[in-house]
Amino acid sequence: DEIKVAITAPLVDGQANSHLIRFLAKEFGVAKSRVILEKGELGRHKQLRIDQPRQLPEVIARLLDA
Repeated sequence: DEIKVAITAPLVDGQANSHLIRFLAKEFGVAKSRVILEKGELGRHKQLRIDQPRQLPEVIARLLDA
């Protein structure tokens, strides 16, 4: 499955990736080190893994309930 996230950080020196990781860490209630960028470091499409999420963001919970 895929979720689309719009990031406003510049595409310079990995700033957009860092911004995305910080955002996801906050949403899932985990440390940034638990959000792992597995694929797509330089591309638009990324695959991330979130280890031991403490909470499920509301938007994702709604998708799972559908």
